[in-house]
Amino acid sequence: MNMKRYTQYMYSYPHKTAYGPLEGVTLNQYLPDLAGPGHGLYLHLPFCETKCGYCNLFSVTGQGETAIDRYLDTVERQLRQYEPLFASAKSLFTSLTIGGGTPLLLTEAQLERCFAMIRRYTQLARDAEIIIETAPNQTAKPKLALLKDAGVTRVSMGIQSFFDEELKVLKRSHRAEKARESLNLLMNSGFSRVNADFIYGVPGQSVSSFLSSVKEAVSFGPDELFLYPLYVKHGAALEQELNRGLVLDEDLAFRQYEAASEWLASHGYRQDSMRRFVRPESPGGSREFSDCGFGSTLSLGCGGRSYLGNLHSCTPYAVTRESCLEQLVQYEETTDFCAVTHGILLSEEEQKRRFVIRHLLILPGLPLTAYREAFHGDAAADFPILHEWMEQGFLEEQGDCLALTEKGMGLSDYLGPMLISKEVQDKMTQWEALHGTKHDPIQREFKEL
Repeated sequence: MNMKRYTQYMYSYPHKTAYGPLEGVTLNQYLPDLAGPGHGLYLHLPFCETKCGYCNLFSVTGQGETAIDRYLDTVERQLRQYEPLFASAKSLFTSLTIGGGTPLLLTEAQLERCFAMIRRYTQLARDAEIIIETAPNQTAKPKLALLKDAGVTRVSMGIQSFFDEELKVLKRSHRAEKARESLNLLMNSGFSRVNADFIYGVPGQSVSSFLSSVKEAVSFGPDELFLYPLYVKHGAALEQELNRGLVLDEDLAFRQYEAASEWLASHGYRQDSMRRFVRPESPGGSREFSDCGFGSTLSLGCGGRSYLGNLHSCTPYAVTRESCLEQLVQYEETTDFCAVTHGILLSEEEQKRRFVIRHLLILPGLPLTAYREAFHGDAAADFPILHEWMEQGFLEEQGDCLALTEKGMGLSDYLGPMLISKEVQDKMTQWEALHGTKHDPIQREFKEL
């Protein structure tokens, strides 16, 4: 079968490049979506020691303690404006995620300030899940003790490889020995859940070297492993290497994925998506249906997304250092944080697509009854391509769900992009043309509802 297996990672829909300017939209209009319990907070800390070669996220390097303090001053000003809205909606947040960037690049005092601000201006549930990201070079015992005292329940560490040669290709600043030391420290710090991230498809990486990294990671006993194929998108440092002849071998990457997923299955890890592998006996390791990101999430800081009903919002998509710094300045100069000036308002069709994409690509799969109750229709009738995928062996019925088969799961980054609407794809293509990208177009036909 002729296909581009690694078309796009569908971690959210629509992509930020489909967002645009908004007028007349305020956070006050969406207070019903923040009423009562069950909402998430996301704090984006866009500061890194170095920019990884594959990174196309909103992050900047070279910012000292004074610059980070100035950013936190702005976050606190944002929270002060939100506080009366939270009070009127009686908002209770049941999860807090602190991402980046590299959050643990902050000093201990700055980290303590982050948690203190959240607890001062919001109502965070006593049993809230609190998640934070780290990197090997920034993982130190005093900071981990601080996180434990702050109630952090899950820590995610980006390791990517236990081979120095592969880390150098990826332009990671840590070395393999430091990753081992930091993961061991993290595993012995008493957090409820720990996950580690690895990358395959790295030029110069073999099936055996990737599998060796996975096996070594498992020896530390993490609750979850996330295995990511290497993507090189616009603005990432490795983009220039591709222009100079660096080659990504898609077939080799797929063999690496197959070898790792097979080995992990034989050693007790359950595969829930193309990327996520879980020890079922770990806390939170059960596979139960959840709304898969369809609750309300409010983002703090610059660069993170908010999801409130049909409104998705974020600062304009930025990757390069210059554009990220420009957005940071604009954020710090903002006077009215309740005005929503950039994002997208999803039609019912786009909400259907998001529901299908978000649930289909992670087990237990697309819940048919929940889809029917939400949209008063049949998912397979609304999206005939689902029938085609069942005939091709990519999907199967499992109880009330349509779920990816083993074959389909390995092709998630090929299947998911086929569900992008023509309208959203056109907006993404326009953004790419404006910013000079030359990525392969998604190879598919658009199917109208």
